[in-house]
Order: sequence, then C-alpha cells, then structure tokens
Amino acid sequence: MGELFRSEEMTLAQLFLQSEAAYCCVSELGEIGMVQFRDLNPDVNVFQRKFVNEVRRCEEMDRKLRFVEKEIKKANIQIIDTGENPEVPFPRDMIDMEATFEKLENELKEINTNQEALKKNFLELTELKHILRRTQQFFDEMEDPSLLEESSMPLDPNEPTRVAPLRLGFVAGVIGRERIPTFERMLWRVCRGNVFLRQADIEDPLEDPATGDQVHKSVFIIFFQGDQLKNRVKKICEGFRATLYPCPETPQERKEMLAGVNTRIDDLQMVLNQTEDHRQRVLQAAAKTVRVWFIKVRKMKAIYHTLNLCNIDVTQKCLIAEVWCPVSDLDAIQFALRRGTEKSGSTVPSILNRMQTKQTPPTYNKTNKFTSGFQNIVDAYGIGNYREINPAPYTIITFPFLFAVMFGDLGHGTLMTCAALYLVLRESRLMAQRSDNELFNMVFAGRYIILLMGIFSMYTGIIYNDCFSKSLNAFGSGWSVRPMFMPQRGGNWTPDTLTGNRILQLDPVVEGVFKGPYPIGIDPIWNIALNKLTFLNSFKMKMSVILGVIHMLFGVTLSLFNHLYFQKPINIYLGFIPEIVFMSSLFGYLAILIFYKWLAYDAQTSREAPSLLIAFINMFLFSYSDPTNKPLYRGQMGLQTFLVLIALACVPCMLIVKTLILRRQYLWRKHLGTQNFGGIRVGNGPTEDEAEIIQHDQLAQQSDDEPERSLLSPAFKACEEEEFNFADVAVHQAIHTIEYCLGCISNTASYLRLWALSLAHAQLSEVLWTMVMHIGFSSRGLAGFFLLSIFFAAFAVLTVAILLIMEGLSAFLHALRLHWVEFQNKFYSGQGFKFLPFTFESILEGRSEE
Repeated sequence: MGELFRSEEMTLAQLFLQSEAAYCCVSELGEIGMVQFRDLNPDVNVFQRKFVNEVRRCEEMDRKLRFVEKEIKKANIQIIDTGENPEVPFPRDMIDMEATFEKLENELKEINTNQEALKKNFLELTELKHILRRTQQFFDEMEDPSLLEESSMPLDPNEPTRVAPLRLGFVAGVIGRERIPTFERMLWRVCRGNVFLRQADIEDPLEDPATGDQVHKSVFIIFFQGDQLKNRVKKICEGFRATLYPCPETPQERKEMLAGVNTRIDDLQMVLNQTEDHRQRVLQAAAKTVRVWFIKVRKMKAIYHTLNLCNIDVTQKCLIAEVWCPVSDLDAIQFALRRGTEKSGSTVPSILNRMQTKQTPPTYNKTNKFTSGFQNIVDAYGIGNYREINPAPYTIITFPFLFAVMFGDLGHGTLMTCAALYLVLRESRLMAQRSDNELFNMVFAGRYIILLMGIFSMYTGIIYNDCFSKSLNAFGSGWSVRPMFMPQRGGNWTPDTLTGNRILQLDPVVEGVFKGPYPIGIDPIWNIALNKLTFLNSFKMKMSVILGVIHMLFGVTLSLFNHLYFQKPINIYLGFIPEIVFMSSLFGYLAILIFYKWLAYDAQTSREAPSLLIAFINMFLFSYSDPTNKPLYRGQMGLQTFLVLIALACVPCMLIVKTLILRRQYLWRKHLGTQNFGGIRVGNGPTEDEAEIIQHDQLAQQSDDEPERSLLSPAFKACEEEEFNFADVAVHQAIHTIEYCLGCISNTASYLRLWALSLAHAQLSEVLWTMVMHIGFSSRGLAGFFLLSIFFAAFAVLTVAILLIMEGLSAFLHALRLHWVEFQNKFYSGQGFKFLPFTFESILEGRSEE
C-alpha cells in the first residue's frame, strides 16, 4: 500500500545482452513497458552509432507506408483497424518487408503516372471537343462568312471607295472562367481594339489531372488581321495560361475532327475506368494491412533506436545498457529477458545487475484508468520528487468535494453525473472509435473526475437544499406561523395579517414558531425569505474558512511523513512543529471559535453575540477594551494572548534557529562525524534540499548480491557534500518562513472563493429561472403550452451552456488552484522528473516514437 501514497521504489540496473539476443530482448521489454533506457553514448553523433543504417531503413519503410496511406485516404478508402498488436518482426524479415513496400510503392507510382497522363490527354481531348462545337456555333452566327474567304471578284473602277475583302485569322483555346474579364481587357489594350473576341462557358466542370480539383473553364475564339497581331494574341494567351488548340477553317474538316475526337474520348474513358479499378483493388488490399505494417515498422525503428543507446563491449559480442526500473517489477523484467533470449535462439542468458548510484531516480506513480486523471492533475503542477508523498490519492476526494462546494446544486449535479456515466459505461466503444477531436478526448480522459464531481455536487446540493434554484420540501419546514395566531402565546397575528402584508418576520423566540432544525440540509423556507442572502452569506463564509483551515492543516500534516521517510528530524522539530503550531494557534483557533459561537448562542442570545472578525483582529492588536464587542467566553484575553505569543515564537524557530543548527550540523559532520545535539541526531546524511535515495538500493544490494559490503559512513558522505553557504541557506530559509507565515493569511482568504462561487452559482441559477422559466409559467391555455415549450428549450440550452459548462469550468479551475497553491505547497515540491519507460503502447495509440 505504500506505493499508493508514494512513487514506486526505483533502481538503476545494468543489462548485459548478447548481440544475437539484444533485438528480441529489447522487443520484450518494449512490450511490458517497465524500463527507461539511459543514453550511454551522449557524445556520439547519431550518424555514427552502430545501428544507424537499420534506423534509416526503417525510416524509409515508414516513408513508403505514409505514401501508401496518403493514397488510400485520397481514394476515400477506409483503413481497417482491428486493434491487433502484431509481434515485432525479426531482423531477417526486414528484407522481405522492404521488397514488399518497394513493389507496392512503385506499382502505385506507375499507376498514378499513367493515370495522370491519361487524364491529361482526356482533358485535352475534352477541351478540343468543346472548342470544335463552340467554334462551329460562332461561325454559324456570323452574318458574313465570306469575310474568312479570300474574294476572287475584281475591283470595280467606278467604285474607288470600296475596299477589297480581307482574310481574318483566328485562334481558339480554353481559359479559366475567372480570368475572362482580365483577359478581355488585356486584349483590348494591347491590340488597341483591333481584335474580335467571342467566348462561351463550358457547363460541366473539368478535372485538373495534377491536383484532382474540379475547375470551370470557358472556350474563346479571337479574330485578328496580320501576323503582328497574331504574335501579340499568342503571347497574351501564354501569359494567362490559356491552352490553344488547332481548329480547322472549313466546317467539313471541323466535323471530321470532332468525330475523331469523340471516338478517342470513348476509348480513353474505357482505359481510365480500367486503370481506376486496378488502382482501387491495389489500395483496398493495402488498406487491410497498412496499420499492421505501420506498427511493425515503428516497433523495429524504436528497437534499433534503443539499441543505439547501448554500449558495445570490446569483444563486439555483448551490448551493455543501463535502465531505470521499479524494484517491484524486477521479476517481470527478468522473465521478459528470458523470453527474448529463447525467442532469438541464443544459448547465453541475458544478465540484469542492480547498480549503486547517487543519481536521483525518476518518479513513477502507477495508475489505472480511474486514478490516471487525478494523477495528471497533480503532474500538471510538477512531477513529484523521488519517493515524495503523492497528493493524487487525497485529491480523489478533496478535489471533487471542493468543486462541489462551489457547484452545489442537486439538479446540475445530476445532469453532470448522467453525462459522466454515459462516458464511463460506453468507454470501451468510445476508446475503440479513437476520435480526433481534442476537446472530446480531454473530457473523455477526465470522465471519472467529472463523475465524482457530479456525485459530490448532488451531495452538496442536498446540503444547500438547492435544485435548479428551487428548494425541496421533503420533510416539512421547521418554521410555523400558527403560534402567531394564538394570543395566549403572545402572538398578535391574524389571517388578515398574512393577506395584508407582503413582508413578515418570524420570531424564533416565540414558542412554537421554530419547531426544530430541518433533518438534512437547509430549511426550504429560506428559499422564499428576503434575508436569504444574509443567512447564506454567513453560513457559507464560515464554512469556507473551516474547510480551508482543515485542508491546509492536512497538507502540513502530510509534510511530517516526508520528513519521517527521509529521516530528517531537524525538519520535524524546526519545520513541521512550528508550522503546525503557528497555523493551529491562529487559524485553527478561528475555526474553533466559529463552532463555539454556533453552539453557545441561541435565538434569545444571538443579538448579543460578538463579531468574530472584530474579535480576531483585536486578538492580533491585543485590544480587549472594545465595549461594542464583548468577549465570547471567560478567560478569552489570556488564552488569545498566549496563542499569539506562541505563534510569534514559532517564527524565529523557522527563521533563525533552523539555519544556525544546519550550519552547526555541517561543521560537526565535516570535522567530528555524527554527534548528538540536544537529543537531535545531527549527522543525518544530506541536507534538507537533498533526498536520501541511496539507502534503499544499498540495503537491497547488500542483502542480495554483496552481503559483505557495508553502507557508506556518514563521515564519508559528509566529505562529498558541497560546501555549506550560510548566506544562501539563510536567505532560502527566510523566504520559506515569510512565504509560509504570510501564506497562512492569504491562503485562508483564498478559500473564501468557495463562498463566493457558491453564491454566484446559486444566484445565476435563480436569475436564469426567473428570467426564463418564470415567464413561461405565467402563460395559460394552449398557446401557453407552446410558449412554455419554447422557454423550457431555451432554459435547458442556457443551463447546459452557462451553468454546467461555463460555471463548471470556473469551479474546476478554482478547485485546481486551491490544490496547487493552498494545499500542495505545504508538503509537495514537485521538482522531480517523470519515469518514461520504453513501451510500444504509444505506437499502438497512433503516436509515432520520438
């Protein structure tokens, strides 16, 4: 159970792998995912390592598979993912895989090249077909077709003003429809209006063979006179990327060419269909296995990349690796090495040897699908130091509870619980779908967090007696107006009093008016009371202070377990004890006063109750002569003075005494070894900023492998410690002391956000009900039914969008802040580094290996 509250105990181990078995052993280690390899060649260039050629071959195969995957997606073929986890292929299988991928890539490239050439030819023939049709229409529409023919009639000498018929040249082509206006203006300006342009749109879009996009084009024909204009027109067409086609001048030739073009188009269409069918068959066959191929190739690449981290001994027959691994998983690692050795056929077993080290191990917290979300919340603040108390188990309860204090509503909590239950009950199917929506994946990963937040919100909603801003009267109110009608009991109300007054005040002092407290939660009569906010303000503010003080005291208490585990008694006597006394004597005392005031004063004496805020301020000012604020109890002055003095005495203990003892401790370790000072063991190993992580590995090594070796003596450790810098330690301790003392005040005030957000959520819910549903309920008849339906739909949408999503996110962020700043900084440093095991799991999830 210790690993639940602390990170796993880690050890540094050496692996001696035979060259023929190294590949299979690393493969088995990647399947179990329990070791983190260290780079033993940090100064060696990645291009100079032993297995760099194999890594390149794997990268080349991965590139070919990405090309195949791209073609499959372009063809809108679904890639089949059966969730299969194939075994890693042997190194000798790489040649067959390379040949398979090379053949598939070449076949697809050849098909694409041929298809593109065929599509390009098909496009040209299609454009030519439209040109021949449109050109014939242009010539048919001309009023004087003889302008295109050279006249053979002689000129009449009696008509000197008549000009001989001229022969006009023309070019025809196809251009993008969006370029027609600019193209026409350019022709007019360059040719100075001496050309004649006719154009018509092609109704059906044409496919671009290079990109596959559908483009809209237009047919044009330009008439001109002379070679000079002809050259200008052709240059303009080239500039606008217009395609020119030869067009016969006579109708008969155009008709014959059109018939030939149609025949070629039909033949080409048949060839294109056959080519596309063949391409579809190839891609469909590849789509069935491309995911398995990806997994195999990336596993091989990861293995060779890991082997590049190892050292090779002088005999070139053994690879030496160093790994971090959990002590509890050593047996599983040994078994994986045996499996890898047997699979490779090697007769020499692989060796796992634990090492002694002074390096700080990585932090590894084992999680499951329920605890992983809460662990991620903690890790977002910072990875814990090795073997430091892990806040995640406590966060499972405190985080959703503090969220629910701010989000307390039975109705909203029920909706949140139902949404989370849907994700939890269908998690297997949703995980198999593997959505690419980042927002959905984030919500799905925190489904158990949302589930607990919803359940706790339902609980606090019952305590607040709040359900969609309305109270539930399940047990009957504890207040009654009937005694007010009885003169013998001092009441002077009549039934006319209820009907003639909008505001009435119930006096709990009158006998029978207040029958007793509501069985569970807040009395529903407060929902209609005008002084509802006054009552809830007082209740929720005091509740926030109490919860905050308890939460912070719990955080300080957890620091004690860190000091005990790392064997640092000085941090207990001059750290934990002053901290817990300081907070308890001031803010713990304030929480006790709140409970005392609730119990000591009743309805008759409540008017004389002093203000806790003024009493707490006077406690620091040593002011007890205020006539407006009488003492709460006898002897209050002496007790509060004593508590303030005790709290002030704790400050120099943390600020000065601890620094002096740390300096004395260092000097004694340096010159005299281990001694006792005032009952405190001063020679307790490293200083407070260094974790004693060596002792466990040394004890295990001593008991398992080398019984005759003893632990390093404290004097020897002291010789290797860094030089003690009194100024640095004093400044560090001063900052820590000031931060803690001032933080006790600011952190306690920070917990008032529980009160503020709770009231804000309740008021926003009430405003939404009043502004939307209240209007719908005010209508009557059949029209009122339809109007109510519309208003209810609006109310449901606004409730989900504003109260559940926006307010829920706000409460989530505030609860996160309370845990990161107010709770975890009391015992959690979060300056470690995460254990990143070598595992194939990330490949199976679709993420490529780094």
